[in-house]
Amino acid sequence: MAPPAPRTTLLWPVVAPLALVVVWAGVAWAQVFPPSLFPHPWDVARGVWFELSSGRLVIDAVASLFRVSAGFMLAVLLGVPAGLLLGHSARARAAFLPLVNFFRSLSPLAWIPFAILWLGIGDAPAIFLIFMAAFFPIVLSTAAAVANIPSVFFRVARDLGIDGPALLTGVTLPAIAPQVITALRVAAGLSWLVVVAAEMIAGRDGLGFAVWDARNGLRIDLLAAAMLAIGVIGAALDRLLMQLTRIPSVRWGYER
Repeated sequence: MAPPAPRTTLLWPVVAPLALVVVWAGVAWAQVFPPSLFPHPWDVARGVWFELSSGRLVIDAVASLFRVSAGFMLAVLLGVPAGLLLGHSARARAAFLPLVNFFRSLSPLAWIPFAILWLGIGDAPAIFLIFMAAFFPIVLSTAAAVANIPSVFFRVARDLGIDGPALLTGVTLPAIAPQVITALRVAAGLSWLVVVAAEMIAGRDGLGFAVWDARNGLRIDLLAAAMLAIGVIGAALDRLLMQLTRIPSVRWGYER
């Protein structure tokens, strides 16, 4: 199949959201649902402007991004080395893989009661929950990527006298980079999902708290405005991580 023309490629990302807004406005205009439960796009646009002009939307977005960044980076710093260990060592896999599978099967939201009891209210419990959501997918994806490296890579490296840190940086990390980057995108998406839920229950600010606060105040327009901001920022985060695939040493894993 021939790739789409560049003009078409640029056009569809604009046309599809506009079509969605038109359908949304049509449903609101027809009052398929009560106006108090289904806001008009114009009301949501005014809600976004109100939140932006008051500065609250920016403050909440910064608070959520700080928590996601802290929890996600902590998961990366601990998860990638743990995955490398599991991928290289059969004994480590036998010992720890059952535990990893057990904990990854637990919903991060199930940890909310413990997070509040142990860490109170604020940044710490949200960062803990984000870490629990992102850590285990990163560990498993990294371990699987290492285990799938062709053994001939390591044999050739040993024949060339490459070992230790040079083997890690020269063979292992370049070989697993495409899979790890994909895992990071998935983990970042999970982190963004979890921070909203965590802030609804254990936060005093952030976009999740803004959603909950708008719901309690029956401000459906502000609720939709916060949801719009959550979606836009989540898509921007994924787009940002996608830029890692443009690094020349890992681009080969994404080219057909």
